[in-house]
Amino acid sequence: MMFRLWKWYQKCLAVHPVKTQIVSSGFLWGVGDVAAQTVTHYSTRKKNRLNYTDTDEEFKINWRRVAITSMFGFGFVGPVGHFWYEGLDRFIRMQLHLQPRSPRFVATKVAMDSLIFGPLDLFIFFTYIGFSTGKSVAQVKEDVKRDFLPALILEGGIWPVLQVANFRFVPVRYQLLYVNVFCLLDSTFLSWIEQQEDAPWKQWFTSFLALEERES
Repeated sequence: MMFRLWKWYQKCLAVHPVKTQIVSSGFLWGVGDVAAQTVTHYSTRKKNRLNYTDTDEEFKINWRRVAITSMFGFGFVGPVGHFWYEGLDRFIRMQLHLQPRSPRFVATKVAMDSLIFGPLDLFIFFTYIGFSTGKSVAQVKEDVKRDFLPALILEGGIWPVLQVANFRFVPVRYQLLYVNVFCLLDSTFLSWIEQQEDAPWKQWFTSFLALEERES
């Protein structure tokens, strides 16, 4: 079954590369949001149980939110990710003249991906989620200020490691698939980050940043 699915994916990728990346990204980000809602619900229920509050509320998936998150995969991650990884590989090979899969080649790719695509992806995600849920410009700014830095710091310790393996061992045509598989977890993480709102651990990041700004 898995072998047939893999062959079917390869065929779709060869015939319709961009469309295949778009559909797979949208699907995985939607699944990731369902997982995020599930994790948030049961972690909240566990916390409430420890606080001796009512925990019998039935879990219901917010399908509107799933659709909004899935559209981020369809509209941004799929198309932009496809051209980013193809273009990044071509740029480093042809403009910087680095040998594919060499240590310098991989390190350059990881650095550019972490410094350019990573922050852009986070910024657009939180901005898009805010406007899609009907928030004002001021509210979106506050959400981005609250969520961007914690997500960037936490992801900054994970994605570079994953991308080293991706850029070293995975062929270019499958690199976005590799990213999309981990984006299933990443979309869960980002959706969870956004749903945490003004959690105390987020306030620590923002208060620490404000302290650094005052001292400078």
